Amino acid sequence: MMSNVQLPLYYQLMEKLVKKIEDNTWPEHHKLPSERELCEQYQMSRTTVRKAMELLEQNGYITTKHGKGSFVSPMVYDQSLVNFYSFTNEMKKLGKTPSSQVLDFQKLPCNSEVAAKLKIEEGDEVYEITRLRLADLKPMMYETSFLPVSRFENLTKERLEELPMYEIFSKDYRVQITNAHERFHAVLLEKEIRDIFGISESVPSLRIERTTFENQLVVEYTVSYARGDKFSYSIELNPGNKS
Repeated sequence: MMSNVQLPLYYQLMEKLVKKIEDNTWPEHHKLPSERELCEQYQMSRTTVRKAMELLEQNGYITTKHGKGSFVSPMVYDQSLVNFYSFTNEMKKLGKTPSSQVLDFQKLPCNSEVAAKLKIEEGDEVYEITRLRLADLKPMMYETSFLPVSRFENLTKERLEELPMYEIFSKDYRVQITNAHERFHAVLLEKEIRDIFGISESVPSLRIERTTFENQLVVEYTVSYARGDKFSYSIELNPGNKS
């Protein structure tokens, strides 16, 4: 029979503090009590409290600012790149309430760059749709999508405000998405988008280009800007060709 292993006191304290963060008792940017206050509250030594705080910082739960104290780090949403995903579905999985604001909706002739991405002729009509994606009413992503009018006739701004885009694809146009290609790189945002996100000039972000296919037909080309302080992306690597 195995004996119960008693976790070190600093680890027990870390778990108690993590619970406060994860159940939102201490929300993002909340200032933590000082080491002295934590010592008194939990009846632990300064060494124990300091080690627990170091572990919290190493695991990304808190950020320490010299001379100001320790603060709860902004939540970072990890997105797996193994399977096709949508912002709406991923936020729901995380227990967040997703929403979108349609900032701009136009129908116009496409330029050569967009035509090449959508595999249509320059000058063909496309919808240019700019949306702000939110989770629990907090801005997360700024997106501009291009859709060929020929595949989505009679699409309206009002309809996009009613349903997520991919749900409209399926329900209204019987589009069956088969695959998508994405390209990522780090950027510093323009002031207009920074102001919408409420972040400083120094915060890096991700620029994501997505091309979405229905078999061989391109149905969407989107350029998104995701907050670097809110998103991380991961991919599972399998041992294929090891050469």
